[in-house]
Amino acid sequence: MNRLHKRSYAEADDLAIGRFEGRQHRESSTQALLTRGETATTDISPRYRVVIRYVEMNSDRFIPRRPLGRTGFPVTVLGIGDLADSAIPLEELVRTARRALDAGLNVIDTAPAYEEGLSERVAGGAVAAHRRELVFLIDKIDHVDKPVHGQVEASLRNLGLDHTDAFVFHGVSDLSVWRQLTAPGGMMDDLKACVREGKTRFTGVSSHHPDVVRDAILGGCCDLVMFPVGPFVDVRYLDLLPLAKEKGVGTVCFKTFGAGKLLGDTEGYQRPLSSRPRGKLSSGGQDIATPTLPCLTVQECLHYTLTQDPDVALLGMSFPNEQDAAFAAARSLLTLTAAQIADIRARAAVAIQGKGNIWWNPSQDS
Repeated sequence: MNRLHKRSYAEADDLAIGRFEGRQHRESSTQALLTRGETATTDISPRYRVVIRYVEMNSDRFIPRRPLGRTGFPVTVLGIGDLADSAIPLEELVRTARRALDAGLNVIDTAPAYEEGLSERVAGGAVAAHRRELVFLIDKIDHVDKPVHGQVEASLRNLGLDHTDAFVFHGVSDLSVWRQLTAPGGMMDDLKACVREGKTRFTGVSSHHPDVVRDAILGGCCDLVMFPVGPFVDVRYLDLLPLAKEKGVGTVCFKTFGAGKLLGDTEGYQRPLSSRPRGKLSSGGQDIATPTLPCLTVQECLHYTLTQDPDVALLGMSFPNEQDAAFAAARSLLTLTAAQIADIRARAAVAIQGKGNIWWNPSQDS
């Protein structure tokens, strides 16, 4: 039986905790790089050394700490997730994204499905005002029933750019669909043709199922994989981080805050709880009122994710105050102890209750 299947939650917690036993007294590599200004240059592609040189001249910025798998691009521990909100002017959204880039973050994620293309316009506008070679831009192939080339061309027009650093298949969580995409003559071959044509550099997949992510890592066709890592995700995902590192596949992870559910009284993505109409996901740029339901702090969530050690943790930081909270949490990072990991996971399980669908966690029996 596949070892990812039918693991009990007790066994899962033992795995999450046991991976960090004996590390209590060792400073994490992330903390060392953030505080001492060191950069892991091993395996960084020579074409990307300019990124390191630029950052070394701006010592107050976040510092790239490792290459993103075999892409060789040196990435920062935090990345810029989707910021699109149609209630906010485009110019303001672009300024917010640029603010994160100015702080040193150098990975930005987008997709055509995010607010009907608004996210791509935000990402493209932010990158256009920055040194292009210093930013790793990830876009998505949203539809598995439409030609790849047409989707890529539409995204590039929306971005206002001639290429991305990666296109990944978006939200592929059915293993049979993934294997169809990667079969000879399938859509992955079409995406690799886009690489040869210079429209993107690397390929990958984002998924809400550990079986798909595992298959993508082992299949050898992906340069990076995107999947959930956070205090309330199926612990089977955690097996995949060391596996990806072993295979040279970059890891870009999301759901640190459980779509905002772990931080406040919200069903996630700006949807208030139906019984608590004043609850919300986003701070709206203001301090959030004290939640009435159990919750975790930004620091607890982010320290949990970074202790798991993905290459990049994507965060949807929509306003400057949200960015500042995340930046402060990252800069104060210390590797969590086994007891701290257990405590955060237990409280996350309580905090998530009654806050809507947990779509990123497949059933343990699936």
